[in-house]
Amino acid sequence: MERDEQLISHLKKQGVDDKMVMGHPAGLLVLFFTEMWERFSYYGMRALLTLFLVSSLADGGWEWTRQDAMNLYGWYTGFVYLTPILGGIIADKLTGYRKAILIGALMMTLGHASMALEIFDKTFFFIGLGLMILGNGMFKPNISSMVGQLYPDNSSKKDAGYTIFYMGINAGAFLGMMLCGYIGEKIGWHYGFGLAGVFMFFGMLQFYFARTYFGRIGINSKLFTVQGEEVDEIDNIGVKEEKTNQVEGVDDENPKVIRDRLIVVGVLIFFSIFFWLSFEQAGGSMNIFALDYTQRVLDGNAAVVFKWVDAALTLFPLVIVTAVLFGLAKQLFKKYPATIIATAISFVIIWYLGIWKIFREFTALETEVAASWFQILNSFFIITLAAGFSKIWEKVWNPSGPVKFAMGLFLLGVGFVVLAYGSSTIPQGAQTASVSMIWLIAAYFFHTTGELCLSPVGLSYVSKLSPKNLVGLIFGLWFASSAIANIIGSRIGGLIDHISETYSMTHFFGLFAALPWTAALILLLLTPMLKKMMHGIR
Repeated sequence: MERDEQLISHLKKQGVDDKMVMGHPAGLLVLFFTEMWERFSYYGMRALLTLFLVSSLADGGWEWTRQDAMNLYGWYTGFVYLTPILGGIIADKLTGYRKAILIGALMMTLGHASMALEIFDKTFFFIGLGLMILGNGMFKPNISSMVGQLYPDNSSKKDAGYTIFYMGINAGAFLGMMLCGYIGEKIGWHYGFGLAGVFMFFGMLQFYFARTYFGRIGINSKLFTVQGEEVDEIDNIGVKEEKTNQVEGVDDENPKVIRDRLIVVGVLIFFSIFFWLSFEQAGGSMNIFALDYTQRVLDGNAAVVFKWVDAALTLFPLVIVTAVLFGLAKQLFKKYPATIIATAISFVIIWYLGIWKIFREFTALETEVAASWFQILNSFFIITLAAGFSKIWEKVWNPSGPVKFAMGLFLLGVGFVVLAYGSSTIPQGAQTASVSMIWLIAAYFFHTTGELCLSPVGLSYVSKLSPKNLVGLIFGLWFASSAIANIIGSRIGGLIDHISETYSMTHFFGLFAALPWTAALILLLLTPMLKKMMHGIR
């Protein structure tokens, strides 16, 4: 593979080893696996949250109303995305990104452990939610910041790098929802909550053991480590700070340029709210739809087909991410054996649980699809499509960020149109139904294609357009938009019973199509102005 001299020069100036995997810095895959296990824990728990709350006392749940459950879900996910503002500020001003990531990972591990104890006292459940909220705030914005610092801002590989990183996010989400969701629904809720914490712990370990690989990236101190050696002053290593966002003919320190770029970031953050308030129905109203309105009990040929499809869905992502691990191991095992060993142990456990799940389903007398199973489709589609989108942006067609955002909003709306059509047979006010699962599957496909156009691109543009001294804070604001979206979306989603009784389930899902479509149209109209205000950043 042809060497990217600009990227290699950038890595050397940051004190980072220039070893490459798939044409990208090996450090990208270290962050890939760290984020993967964090997302395993978050989405594994999220897949269970509303289902656990609305389940009957006899089934081990709390028997909450749908509206109350979705309100708690909204507030939890809202605070999860709000606390990164604080975490970004703390990292920028005090700890640096690396320490913030480790602190956050430890807090989330303890949070999952606490939730697993809910069987003894409900207080543990709420303590666990609080720890995960705070831990996520320290973890989430700062690992995204470190990804951005691996690349020059004008590198053609940066968007592609974030897309690969995003594949790690969704590999973790897939595995977490598949295994934690299955074990929580079929074996016991507290087992599902506890399993999520096990892999958060492994993610923390593998990052800790590889931390010195990143040179000066993620350090906010006069003392820093480059490949295991402490140096007293940054300037003493003979490295000058690189202006990675330099565009020819543009003064990146000009206040007007900085202001214009920050305005663009603000506009993208604002429009992302309309995406996430609809998209995050996956853990709320779409989860309820899967539980109460979707035909999930299968027999005959349908049951056999599902078992084989489920087995393929379980094994295929495992094969892909295991291959990625081998690629990383070839480059880093000699210098960083502990991080590879920690990740390898976690993969042994994952493979065992995956094979156990497949065997259990093939030997079961009845085939009932877990309601949480449908949420894995988003992550599965991400894993299978992310590399293709990365290549499209890098080699075929790379429109501006606002255009990609508009495409994402439009495709999300298409998914809800599909779901609205599929629910047209549900009688007005019905509490249960048996709608074909094909509509949920199709909706998740379109939602995923929309997400690939918007979310990794958003991460990339935040990194490109933000001043270096504010990157952590701006990433915090990016995730705060999801907080606002989740709170608003849960309130609207909590109206599922009211809207379906007053109008229909089609009207309910149609609302979540209309909002992103309207936002997409407005954003397209603003695109020429936004491109000008980016001052050469693509």
